[in-house]
Amino acid sequence: MTFTLSAIDIAIMLFFPFLVIITGVLAARKQDKTTEGYFLASGRLPWYVIGAAFVSTSVSSEQIVGTVGAAYEHGMGIANWEWFGLAQIPLILFFIPMYLKNRITTVPEFLERRFSPICSTLYSWIMLLAYVIIFMTPALYGGSLALASLTGVNFYLLLWLTVLVIGLYSVKGGLGSVMWADALQCLMLVGGGIILFFTALHKIPGGWTAMVAANPERFHLYQPPSDDIAPFLGLVFASFGVFLFYQAANQVMIQRVLGARSTWDGIMGIIFAGFINRVRPLVTCFLGFVVYHWIHEMNMAEPLADKDLVFPFALRNLAPAWGLRGVILAGFLAAVMSTVSGLSNSTATIFSLAVYKKVINPAANDTQMIRVGRITAVLSLAAAAALAPLIQHLGGIFLYFQKGVTFVATPFIAVLLLGIFCRRINHQGALFGIVGGTVIALVLGFGGPLIGINLHWLYLGAIAQIVIMLGIVAVSLLTTPPPDAKTRPFKWNMDMLRAISDEKMRPWWQSWILWFGILYAVIILLYWHFW
Repeated sequence: MTFTLSAIDIAIMLFFPFLVIITGVLAARKQDKTTEGYFLASGRLPWYVIGAAFVSTSVSSEQIVGTVGAAYEHGMGIANWEWFGLAQIPLILFFIPMYLKNRITTVPEFLERRFSPICSTLYSWIMLLAYVIIFMTPALYGGSLALASLTGVNFYLLLWLTVLVIGLYSVKGGLGSVMWADALQCLMLVGGGIILFFTALHKIPGGWTAMVAANPERFHLYQPPSDDIAPFLGLVFASFGVFLFYQAANQVMIQRVLGARSTWDGIMGIIFAGFINRVRPLVTCFLGFVVYHWIHEMNMAEPLADKDLVFPFALRNLAPAWGLRGVILAGFLAAVMSTVSGLSNSTATIFSLAVYKKVINPAANDTQMIRVGRITAVLSLAAAAALAPLIQHLGGIFLYFQKGVTFVATPFIAVLLLGIFCRRINHQGALFGIVGGTVIALVLGFGGPLIGINLHWLYLGAIAQIVIMLGIVAVSLLTTPPPDAKTRPFKWNMDMLRAISDEKMRPWWQSWILWFGILYAVIILLYWHFW
């Protein structure tokens, strides 16, 4: 079936990037022209912007193209990547209160203040590489691939045009521009994704019920420990490993919270994101079920050779041609733009604050810092675009991203978890965790299968994390204890949570505890229904 865009579709697609650029530029004009203003939006971000930006940044083209394709191939188990909310509990209860109480601006700053400058520098350089190679590159590749396959426009032209549009607002305005643009993009990507899912589902006789009846085994969230893609036990382990790292120790995600105007706003922003995430599978996952039924049960097309083409197939064959294609594609563009702009901004933040200011030019003023941040953002976008075409040779978007993040995350989350709960962990232990831990994670992750250790990557990540944490404890106990003054501010305690309620007297319906409880009641009901 030929994919065509009407005049109104094209107008919507052109108007949306223009609206995002205008939103970003206007936000930039209102923020302080200081380092804190550029990199942290001057600590003025309200909960609803934080929540929307948290979602839109995490929903990239990898999430849409890669996850829809994985759901087409493997079924409901893939929805766990959207619904499994266990990692948000330590994020809300432990990390956000500790970060905001100590006015942390970056994860490297936490590592420096809790451990040592060398730990901060190592995190900075490793994550700078990871953001470009593991995070940003597949996001640009997935977005450009889908749009190129739909429109027939040259892949490289779309790739570099996307980079240009993102650069126009994110490089100039910093975090404030990125966050307000992300809030708008969240509305577009969720709205467009939901529209596409329901219009596609409408073309299935009998709808959702018919799909479940045809393949009931594909509609269970629980998958056995031996499952190749989404073992439930592996997801539990990951909630205190890679999933927790992604939300609590990944600069690109936690930076949304670090710009909060209060700890209450930071926590409520994550809870708000949690509610949005309950409908996220409609955007990033369930469409794969519809395409599978359309092809394999209704025999309306030949099976797809490449699972990463499921999303463009759905847009070509199942989306209406009366203006909604433009809305849906605008939502897809929102996913690409929000993720890549957030990554480029966080890359600029880490390099400027943790490398340039600390190592290269300690005397740098605000003007110099912002200029270096902008140059870094441009270079990171260009490097990711140059590497993007290589993804097609590395096993597909979903597996490339998930495996890469798992083995980068494991050493750092091991260090941070022990750092906030155990005062005895010192600089030497943290250094072992980062350096030795990276070696352990890479050896287990990539060398294990070569010597016959054929475990799921989440299990390998969990094993690596346990070994690393034991090593951190052993090295710390064998060396000098850290000074109490250095560890006390970062040791989590219940007073950090009590302080949230004391910030300002709020009506009962604004209680974060109330909304936290409602969110997890919804999560429990979803798992009970789809178990």
